[in-house]
Amino acid sequence: MVKIKPLAVSLAVSLGVGGLSALLTKDSMAQYALLAQPPLAPPGWVFPVVWTILFVMMGVAAYLVWIENGRGRDRMLTLYALQLVLNFFWTLIFFNGEKYALALVWLIVLWGLILATLLSFRKWNKTAGNLLIPYLAWVTFAGYLNAGVWYLNR
Repeated sequence: MVKIKPLAVSLAVSLGVGGLSALLTKDSMAQYALLAQPPLAPPGWVFPVVWTILFVMMGVAAYLVWIENGRGRDRMLTLYALQLVLNFFWTLIFFNGEKYALALVWLIVLWGLILATLLSFRKWNKTAGNLLIPYLAWVTFAGYLNAGVWYLNR
């Protein structure tokens, strides 16, 4: 049985982080489009579509962990919150700050936190962990794009 209030809060948190970062970087996308891009760089419209789907999946994953009481749950949700914070600031570092090397290092740390969150969620609730796999895959791809932008625009 779905618990509507915790699900709504969890989705609001994850989509809120994504929405706020998009709002704060929307003007930077035009500048990003002018940068030399690595091969396989998708068109700009792909990013908000993929990120919206990923933030929904992240919110559902956090919800699945949140609704189950038990030892370690708060630690897992803290890890989840930490990676959300890093995700938020990566966007600002990359797009607004145009600090591509720093953004790449930041993204590597974020990737590690996502993996740690995925693995801890998976121990708690297999579905919750599995919902983070596309997020980890996309951030891996984002690492490739970040490295390419940094290299091509030095």
